[in-house]
This record gives sequence, structure tokens and C-alpha cells, in this order.
Amino acid sequence: MSTVIASVDAGSPAEKAGIRAGEKLLKLNHHDIVDVLDYRFFCYDPALHVELGEPDGTVRKLRVRKDEGEDLGLNFDTYLMDEPRPCSNHCVFCFVDQMPPNMRDTLYFKDDDARLSFLMGNYITLTNLSEREAQRIIDLRISPINVSVQATEPKLRCTLLGNRHADKSMEYMRAFGAAGIEMNGQIVVCPGWNDGEHLKRTIEDLMEIGFRSCSVVPVGLTKYRKGLAKVPEVDAAKAAEIIDTVDEYGAKCLERFGTRMFFCADELYLKAGRPLPDEDYYEDYQQLENGVGMLRNTTNEFLDGLRDIDDGGVPSFTIATGVAAAPFIERLVDAAREKFPRLRGEVVAVVNDFFGHSITVSGLVTGQDIIKQLSVRELGERVIIPANMLRHGEGVFLDDVTLEQVSEALRRPVIVSETDGYSLVDTLFSKEDTI
Repeated sequence: MSTVIASVDAGSPAEKAGIRAGEKLLKLNHHDIVDVLDYRFFCYDPALHVELGEPDGTVRKLRVRKDEGEDLGLNFDTYLMDEPRPCSNHCVFCFVDQMPPNMRDTLYFKDDDARLSFLMGNYITLTNLSEREAQRIIDLRISPINVSVQATEPKLRCTLLGNRHADKSMEYMRAFGAAGIEMNGQIVVCPGWNDGEHLKRTIEDLMEIGFRSCSVVPVGLTKYRKGLAKVPEVDAAKAAEIIDTVDEYGAKCLERFGTRMFFCADELYLKAGRPLPDEDYYEDYQQLENGVGMLRNTTNEFLDGLRDIDDGGVPSFTIATGVAAAPFIERLVDAAREKFPRLRGEVVAVVNDFFGHSITVSGLVTGQDIIKQLSVRELGERVIIPANMLRHGEGVFLDDVTLEQVSEALRRPVIVSETDGYSLVDTLFSKEDTI
């Protein structure tokens, strides 16, 4: 833990009050500051009583006045003011355990830190929580918290998570629900493990606990599962069964709570060969980050953005995407071509040789697979890829191949489109060929 102040923002309330780098933040309004959650919560008030520890061990106190909600302007050595907490589970479906060897170290780190759930939207199992931390969440009324549920039957939950204490987190879920803490859930369905009657029980339990929303997604399996538990793939029949179960309970929740509460990921509809639900089904897209409604939302945005385009005279293109999304992207391109018949381009489904052919999402397509499969094709004047293929904020694929390397190998500019429909329209009809 480090509450030592690394720097103070220029012009901030902290600088104006005379707080200096090198001091340790001890208390805000008489509350001990342990980590970033304490700091964020207790610095919200406009009037603050601040206790600081000097390097020589003396304590000084001062008062700070600022706007309500304004940050003090303090920076610490780490974002969390602490080390991130690694996951203590050994889930049978863990994607990190299925990673190829010799990749960058950060890809093998499993985090299960409640603070990152509140601050970054990460999904956590709650198995890392202490009694004190659970009570702090209730006392501070920190919401929402995103929970990887998987199963609520105690023995099954312990088995799935590979943690004999995993059933303890069910007590936290119930305590949070009783305290009015908003929770969003995720259920990764592993055929033969937590599907069928187990899935029904999990849904029923979450209904009673009081979750705000919950996504149901298929397990992702790579070809690197040597020595791991046998988990079958979600095939078309299983995907259809899952959709039917979720829809059955969604209708009950809609009648009882005014919300479906449970939503299937788009990938299940693609696997089942079923059309996506209408927009009303997704309500306010609460589970968009888990791939629930992303394709429907992208379609609506793309068609809306297409109305504003009045010139289809752009360079030819090749869109590289994952196998699952390729037919969907093709339909969007067809819609654009109906308006602009001279539009020249194609969509290429990149088969995932790197992780295995059962991985079909675009977010796990690697640079080397793009180079290998597109270099033997005739390409448009530019190649377009979705942003979720790249490390966030950087031009690097999961296999550490860079955008520049892909562009050089394909002898084409590679243009990155954000994953919303408006960005895809803008990228498709842009006349600028930039990486």
C-alpha cells in the first residue's frame, strides 16, 4: 500500500492548500485512507479536513475548500494506491490458462480486484473480498459492482471456480442485494457443467438476490487446453437451448420487475443461426460491453450514419474481421452498396489459426493471421480493421505484431475503425488513407 503523494496537479485545490509531493495522505474528514476507493469517496465533499504524514514521521493537518465532486489533484505511485490483486481461482474455463506460451507477461496476469470493478467496469468473482472490504462497499454504497457469477449452487460454484471458498461470495451477493447495491452479472455457460437445470437455478437465484442485469455468454475455448478440464464447445443446438431458457426467464422478469434482466450475448444468436432481437429487447444496452446488443446497436448506428453520406466515391477497401461477425459486416456493406452501387470492397473473415478455429470473435484476431491470410488475396486500396483487435490505446495486436508491420506486409494502409456503427461509416467513406 502506498498513499505517498507522487505529485500534485498544478492549480489544483491540493496545490493551493499547500499539499506537497512526498507527504503521505493519512485521513480525509477523519476517515483513514487505504486505497483509491477511500480517496475517491472521501474527497467528494467541498470542505475537507486533511491529515498528512511528513517524511520525518510528523503529522500535519489542514483544511481544503473546493467544489463538490472536484478532485483534490493528488497523484500516487499506482492508480489503485496499492498493488492489483491477482485472482485466487482456478476456473475450468479461464481464458488466461488457454493462452499460448511466450506472449507478453501482462496477458498472463489474472486480476480479480473489486476496485477495478467499480473504477474500470471489470467483472470479478468476489472471492478476493475480505469481510472488511465487503462491509466498506455496503457502508459507502459503492455501485454498481460487476460480478462473474457462473453458478449459484455452492458446490458447483466452487468446482467451476476451482476455489473451495467460492461459495462464500454468495453471502456477499445477498448482502449487497439487501443493501441496495446495484449488481450486474455475467454467466459463462460451459456445456455439461452449468447449463440446463443449473442455469435455471442460477437465474432464479439472481432474480431473488436482485441483480440489475446479467449477460449469458458462451465459453471461449482455444486450442491450448492441454491438461485442463474437458469443456465442450457451445454448438448451434446448445446455443438455441440457452437462448430459449434465457428468453423464458426474461419474459417472467419483464412481467415481475419491468426488465428482462437476463440477456444473451450476440455470439449465441450467431452460433444458433437465429436473427438478432429487435432493439427494444435490449432495453438500455446495460450489457453492451459483454457483447449483448452490440451488433444490433452497430446496425442502427451504421444505417443512421449512412443517411448523412452523399458521396460514395471512395477508394476500394478490404474489411478484415472475425469469422462470427463477417456475415453481419457483409450485410452492412451490402446496405451501403445499395445506396452507392459503385462502392468497391469486400469483407474477409479471418480464421483464427493462432488461438484455434473455435475462437471466432474479432477481438482475438492476431496480426500474423491477418498477414498470412490477406497477403494471398487481392485486396482493396486500404484495409480496415476494428479497434478491438488492438491493445487499448496502442497500435499492437495480441501477438505483439504492430499496425505498421501489417501495413508493410500487405502494402496497404491499415485503417482502424472504432467498434460503433458511426465510426464504421466514417471509416468506410473516408478518402484519407492513413494508418
